[in-house]
Amino acid sequence: MNTIRLLERFLRYVNIDTRSVFDSPRYPSSEGQRELGRLLVAELTAIGLTDASQDEWGIVMGTLPATPGNESVPMISWCAHMDTSPEASGQNVKPAVIRNYDGQKINLYGNTAITLTLAKHPELAEMCGKTLIVTDGTTLLGADDKAGLAIIMEAIESLCENASSMHGPIRVCFSCDEETGCGADHLNPQKLGTACYTVDGDAGEKINIETFSAAQAIVRVTGQNCHPGAAKGFMINAVRVLSRFIELLPRAIAPETTDERDGFLHPFEMSGDTASATAKVLIRDFETPMLSIRGDFLRSIGKTCELEFPGAKVEIEITEQYLNMRDDLNRDPRSFQLAEQALRNLGKEPIRKLIRGGTDGSRLTAMGVPTPNLSAGAHCMHSVEEWACLEEMETTVQWLCEIAKLWTNE
Repeated sequence: MNTIRLLERFLRYVNIDTRSVFDSPRYPSSEGQRELGRLLVAELTAIGLTDASQDEWGIVMGTLPATPGNESVPMISWCAHMDTSPEASGQNVKPAVIRNYDGQKINLYGNTAITLTLAKHPELAEMCGKTLIVTDGTTLLGADDKAGLAIIMEAIESLCENASSMHGPIRVCFSCDEETGCGADHLNPQKLGTACYTVDGDAGEKINIETFSAAQAIVRVTGQNCHPGAAKGFMINAVRVLSRFIELLPRAIAPETTDERDGFLHPFEMSGDTASATAKVLIRDFETPMLSIRGDFLRSIGKTCELEFPGAKVEIEITEQYLNMRDDLNRDPRSFQLAEQALRNLGKEPIRKLIRGGTDGSRLTAMGVPTPNLSAGAHCMHSVEEWACLEEMETTVQWLCEIAKLWTNE
């Protein structure tokens, strides 16, 4: 493995703005994803993957052939997504590399109001002596998931350079629009082999085999407008009705008051006027049946609002987004069992951690391709305080190569 090359890849990728766009009619939703995809195809081709290509949807794929004698080994896939979160700017990213981190607070030079401290980022206590990459405080870093891209690219090139490596065929897959929940919309599971590994996790040595089950509710309120000077007994203010709806959502089941296995209801977008108003609400829980229970709860709040504001109409449309991959992974546990053994072979103990979110692997697993998620060394994702650890990225490069080796015995 070439550590300098790994870092250079990552810094090169974060310079391309690949923010996805919510509710875009296009796929991918941003041109930057296609631009990064073209770069990745060129790099894969230079490494030696003769079939590397970008399809009409912007998705990049390529295949590393099996080493001699391992052609019959089941094909596995390594997957990362090219887009970054639309919740923070990804334009003109100016990463800073901190070598031999001293354990002290980190001042972000582009925004003096932001400081990375141990109080806010307790995992920094474990980073002394390591190499960190941070933002300047005005944009996100893009480690979610460009660290994953760099890790997979370095693992592929490392295997190509190591004549003694043993592995079956490995499919590289770089998806688009994962952050908007559309990452698997145009992925063909039949092209991904027996198992897939997304490299889209946080701190090192963690493996995720359980995610939220997820749905989104769109709350539409219809009111009645008129001139406010003659509104008495006639106006039904949709903004006020929707505000009451949001007020009735218990704070005890909000993202900011829950953790571990707690589910939540998260209103994250509102718009409208007196005549009509709309809100989007995320529904999350680790137990899939709770999605319908929480959906019914939202509908009951809607009925309450209609009673409190006679004449108002509250409609709620709920769409399933992805499901907890736990149950499907347990039906064929080889993917995560081999991953855990691979990390032990490297002298490290794997840490199973649930994700209070989802990955492309959530949907791929449901499609029939078991897809656990591995660490990418990213921290405080979706934020201008996002940072990454190079040594954690190095570990995952080695981890992928060891996983590939273990699959030769299957």
